Amino acid sequence: MVLSSLNAISPIDGRYRFQNESLSTYFSEMGLIRYRVQVEIEYFIALCEYPLPHLQSVSSDRFSDLRRIYTDFTESDAEKVKEIEKITNHDVKAVEYFIKDRFDLIGLSEYKEFIHFGLTSQDINNTATPLSLKEGFLNVLFPEIKLLVYDLKQRAKLWKKIPMLARTHGQPASPTRLGKEIYVFVERLENQLKMLDRIPFAAKFGGATGNFNAHVVAYPEIDWAGFGNDFVKNKLGLTRLQTTTQIEHYDYLASFFDNLKRINTILIDLNRDIWAYISMDYFKQTINKGEVGSSAMPHKINPIDFENSEGNLGLANALFEHLSAKLPISRLQRDLTDSTVTRNLGVPLGHSLLAYKSLRKGLSKLILNEAKIAEDLDNNWAVVAEAIQTILRRENYPNPYEALKALTRTNKKINQKILIEFVDNLDITESVKVELKAITPSNYVGVKGLN
Repeated sequence: MVLSSLNAISPIDGRYRFQNESLSTYFSEMGLIRYRVQVEIEYFIALCEYPLPHLQSVSSDRFSDLRRIYTDFTESDAEKVKEIEKITNHDVKAVEYFIKDRFDLIGLSEYKEFIHFGLTSQDINNTATPLSLKEGFLNVLFPEIKLLVYDLKQRAKLWKKIPMLARTHGQPASPTRLGKEIYVFVERLENQLKMLDRIPFAAKFGGATGNFNAHVVAYPEIDWAGFGNDFVKNKLGLTRLQTTTQIEHYDYLASFFDNLKRINTILIDLNRDIWAYISMDYFKQTINKGEVGSSAMPHKINPIDFENSEGNLGLANALFEHLSAKLPISRLQRDLTDSTVTRNLGVPLGHSLLAYKSLRKGLSKLILNEAKIAEDLDNNWAVVAEAIQTILRRENYPNPYEALKALTRTNKKINQKILIEFVDNLDITESVKVELKAITPSNYVGVKGLN
């Protein structure tokens, strides 16, 4: 059966395949195999460049031939690896045998035993996986997050001067500005991206139990730790962990997922706020001809992009939670529970990518309903009570908070006329009365230049 959107079990590879296709390069089975081949080839080249005594005769002119084994890696190559794996029942050993076959084809047969020399499978997995994660995130997800932040900044700038009734505990509160409330999310996201940038993509590289045992027994005169550091940093662009068991600690990976989870949590918060503003009619949405909002109610234009985004962010975070909680735990020097788990790294990233795209799509469809926002402000004059009592405190007026509480904390609707009458009956100077009467829900918005 050919995999299609109709028979795939996961919506990531089914319904949402088109939106997630760019991640396949990094997180599919073929992608993982290609990264394993890349690490094996670059390791062999590094041994030649060191140079290892038995590899000194390998000319650097052959390095381009070697690198083509992974740069020109095809689906047919991946299928060959999987055929070998049916015999070996070991995925990394299958990669080694595949490369050995390629060495035969390019005339390097005499050097085949230096493929995977001294290594264990986790030296390959724990470099290939963080390398694929680094490149997949930086090339696909990070640009999408940056575009989302940019979109939010543009809307914050556009709506910078729009006064809006705030709501705390769901109740009318001191007015704010729509642009500033959007910028709250810009600042939160940018802070998290700065933290994310400080988390290294770490790798384990040190043999069966992390001590370079096999390397040292074969070539005791070589500084293998130094070699490993140089190879991981300068050939792969990763950070080598210095003291490990057979596998990576995954502590940095857990930090990375926790950071992405915080970013996603912020975006869940944003989705829910925008959803609420739409329900309050502060935003309308562009109408796409032919689109149906409800199978029964013809008038419906639902905020489906924000709901889809929220749902996918929740799924992603549940998986990130498991990854960051499980991966740093391994029995003694190694158990296999990390293997099947790390194969799922692309799944929460896929759900996250879907969410980012849905959120951006939703934002692009928003139409500001400024009249409704202004109407809500004008219907809630009680919110300027804070302003009035604060100025009265400044003037040392007796018990101003209690006076405004008695006026406003009732079921009677407070409007401009009632507040003016209240001010007129205060025993204060005329200039202060003028000052108080000038306050409205639309101009009581705090610092004017705030974002």
